[in-house]
Amino acid sequence: MLEGRIKILRKEGLNNLIKLFFGAEYLKSRIVLVLLSVSAVTNLLDWLALIIFLRPPAGTVIILHYNVYFGVDLAGKVLRAYTVPFIGLCILGINFFLASYFYQQKERIASYVLLISAFIVQLSLLISIISVIVVNY
Repeated sequence: MLEGRIKILRKEGLNNLIKLFFGAEYLKSRIVLVLLSVSAVTNLLDWLALIIFLRPPAGTVIILHYNVYFGVDLAGKVLRAYTVPFIGLCILGINFFLASYFYQQKERIASYVLLISAFIVQLSLLISIISVIVVNY
């Protein structure tokens, strides 16, 4: 048993593990690849939008949430704005692994629903990031 774990840590064992993962039937499905790539690109847009458009001086307090009825109801440092795409990345990762599990269990519809929901979450987070950027300009 210990030899098997040591073999995985070796370069050859790790290469075989990576080939086994990326050679899986799950990643050969066109629907899965499209949903994963669109979700990943949307998350990348989240990060890039914050990096490019949100550049106040260090230590400056920015508006993190604005409500039409109450006005500014959440303000904080710029670093707190980066929690939004990080949460999106976590949700994408969790949904990816859950969808992979369900796909292997021959539950294709559940897998697709998880990936579509990850994409919808990424879109809603992109909208929230755009609103934070617009409010702070």
